[in-house]
Amino acid sequence: MTVPEGTSPKVSVPRLRILWSFARPHQRSLALALVLALVGSGMGLATPMVTKGVLDALGGSDSLRGPLVALLVLLVVGSVVMYAQWTLLGALGERVVLRARESMVRRFLRATVPAVTRRPPGELVTRVTSDTVLLHQAATGAPVGLINAVVMLFGTLVLMGVLDLVLLGTVAAAVAVVGVLFAVLMPGIATAQQRAQDHLGRLGGNLEGALRAIRTVKAGRAEDRTAERIVADARISAEHGVRANRREALAWTIALAGIQLAIILVLGVGAWRVAEGNLEVSSLIAFLLYAFGLMDPISELSQNITALQSGIAAAERIRETDDLDSEEGAVAAHAVREGPVREAVVVVGEKSVRDTPVRDTPVRDAVAQDTPVRDTPVRDAVAQDTPVLELRDVTAAYGPDAKPAVRGVDLVIPRNGHTAIVGPSGAGKTTLFSLVLRFLEPTGGELLLDGRPYRDHSHDAIRSRLAYVEQDTPVVPGTIRDNLLLSRPGATDAELRRVLDEVRLAEKVDALDDGLDTPLSGAAVSGGERQRIALARALLRTPDVLLLDEATAQLDGLTEAAVQSCVRARAATGAVVTIAHRLSTVIDADTIVVMEAGRVRARGGHGELLATDTLYRELVEALRIAAPPTVRNQPFSVDRQPQV
Repeated sequence: MTVPEGTSPKVSVPRLRILWSFARPHQRSLALALVLALVGSGMGLATPMVTKGVLDALGGSDSLRGPLVALLVLLVVGSVVMYAQWTLLGALGERVVLRARESMVRRFLRATVPAVTRRPPGELVTRVTSDTVLLHQAATGAPVGLINAVVMLFGTLVLMGVLDLVLLGTVAAAVAVVGVLFAVLMPGIATAQQRAQDHLGRLGGNLEGALRAIRTVKAGRAEDRTAERIVADARISAEHGVRANRREALAWTIALAGIQLAIILVLGVGAWRVAEGNLEVSSLIAFLLYAFGLMDPISELSQNITALQSGIAAAERIRETDDLDSEEGAVAAHAVREGPVREAVVVVGEKSVRDTPVRDTPVRDAVAQDTPVRDTPVRDAVAQDTPVLELRDVTAAYGPDAKPAVRGVDLVIPRNGHTAIVGPSGAGKTTLFSLVLRFLEPTGGELLLDGRPYRDHSHDAIRSRLAYVEQDTPVVPGTIRDNLLLSRPGATDAELRRVLDEVRLAEKVDALDDGLDTPLSGAAVSGGERQRIALARALLRTPDVLLLDEATAQLDGLTEAAVQSCVRARAATGAVVTIAHRLSTVIDADTIVVMEAGRVRARGGHGELLATDTLYRELVEALRIAAPPTVRNQPFSVDRQPQV
């Protein structure tokens, strides 16, 4: 959320409702905290009056035991109540922050891929970390503190009036002036703080991007330029912070000076009234105690209003994440129109069948309970010759106003075999994978799984049939074991060892001190090792369809040969689809699909396409590679790994 220049974020009722939405689940705890605060304030208000009683007892030669015992009781009870209130509000604030963070993390991970990727990751991280800190005080302590401060202020003024109305008039005038000045200065403080927070979020996003590209930044000798661009947001944030601090300092200076002036006036007028016999000395002392304590509710009001304004801005930024499109929301919308979602899952033929009873529950009920939608498969029989995946006249774009990334694509993926997709950059190859994985929804045409439209399946059910190795192969935070078990947490160590052997990583892992429990980071493993870990994770799934987005690009020749052998073995029992830029990947494919400008322009075997398709031939000839003597499945040897 960005505050336009010249505007001020006022504490309006709709904005307060946004903040209250975070505190609403904890109404009872807030009410108890408010009661404790009011009891503590009552103890504080009673102290000057009891002090007056001590002074009156001295003047009248009465016993001091009663007033002194009363002061001691007020001290002990007030301390206990204060401790209880602070611990309650502290724990309550942490629960509010935890709930907000948990909600955002789950929403980010359940949102559609385009909804998440259109925002800088650093900005989303800032909302989880920084904005929730501002929410801590604003959603719990600030409401209680505001009410308590107002009660304390009016209670003090009322008791002052009981002691002497003339002196009350003097103090009331000073309080009114301070209140007007605070009302004028506080909106400017809130505006500056909110703008500082906005630029802090931008700084986080830019810094996160720069750190991900740190090698590129250094190779381009762009450290200073990149730092200057990032620090620019830090400077602007600091400027707004300084502006807020100046206004806040001015407000507090005026408030303190006003109260001090009121005390001076009270001393002067009070001494005159004592001399005239219109006021007792004990009453003047009690009145002065109230005047000295008057700054407490005023400062509490100021601090909580500031916290409230900052918290409202943070709450609005957090609530903006509710607008992220959710994959479950799309499934729920379909369920409302069409009824319960039922999943038809393969298999008839060579693969084993695991019969599972159906759970015929509308998806909207699952979404209403804020639980992930997971359809229990209904194992309907599917003919072996039915394609596992099919795209029919599919068109898709990355935004409502964006140019289609693919258009009119027809593609059949058989239940067994290796399909390679090739083409120049920007041809739409990765977009096809995004559609198959349902990261992206088509704007035209339809996709089918086992002959049934994608709209009849949940996202979870579709992805349970697929395994994906993406081109960048990022490392998931955690250990090697955590990375391998990401999509199949129940796998045994023997199964982990098997897939590590297949990708030639077993010996390297065994040589590590902690073995599978060695922590991983993006800088701790090479690009080839990241690819092999990702491939091992995919192979562990034994999926119906294995999707490889140039999964061998960073492997050496020997390791690639082993991986290709593994891919061929997997293609014999299931479907393998690869996005290929290396001829070694293409040469053994059962079917090669050539894409250009978002369309499928040709398909066939390697030799067939060399003879019939100009683009494919140009891609090969550009690398000075001669065609093999037969269509495919013949030995092919090159000194280097060419790219198609």
